[in-house]
Amino acid sequence: MNYRDLFNGIITEGCSIIGKENYLNSAVLIPIIILNDREFVLFQKRSLNVRQPGEISFPGGHFNKRVDNDFLATALRETCEELGVEKSDIDVLGKIGTLVAPMGVIVEAYLGILNISGLDDLEIDKAEVDNVFLIPLDYFITTKPDQYFTRLELHPYLIKDDGIKEELLPVKELGLPEKYSLPWTNGKHRVLVYRTADEVIWGITAELIHELSNKIREILDRKI
Repeated sequence: MNYRDLFNGIITEGCSIIGKENYLNSAVLIPIIILNDREFVLFQKRSLNVRQPGEISFPGGHFNKRVDNDFLATALRETCEELGVEKSDIDVLGKIGTLVAPMGVIVEAYLGILNISGLDDLEIDKAEVDNVFLIPLDYFITTKPDQYFTRLELHPYLIKDDGIKEELLPVKELGLPEKYSLPWTNGKHRVLVYRTADEVIWGITAELIHELSNKIREILDRKI
């Protein structure tokens, strides 16, 4: 077979994440509410009954190929379930990007406007969401987040509860460089933190709102 004839069919335009199926794939919606001609960002505090309890997040969740045609469908489905709104209440503005988190999570992030008159219009799912709150979008455009770091290490083995060492990557058997038989680091990972009057917003949620703010600032700078 002449594989050259197939090459054009596998070349992708734009960003394509190799090995995406091996990650935890999810999608979120960054909800904007307009009150008195001012834009606010809606955040939610996760309930104590779910994964990552008590953390600040945007509505969203894991991609479910059985019910979701695409990642936008995931973001909309989860937003409707968690906030108690209808799809018709959401004007989707588009996708702001894809975040690949260092712990093996891929987040597809969308931006949308909730056509509601206030938080009292929501019927939040208390099983998943403890409460919701609003912060003016201006705050993130004008406020620089604090920056911290964590260090990630890769371990070619683990020590089980019974003290027995389980080899995950057989370095010696594969003839790999000996240095990989010991844990190694892939460097520091940036952690952004916004200290707001309501809550501390950090991690993936902070990265997403930071990205949105940067995009808005870039547009504003071009207009000056």
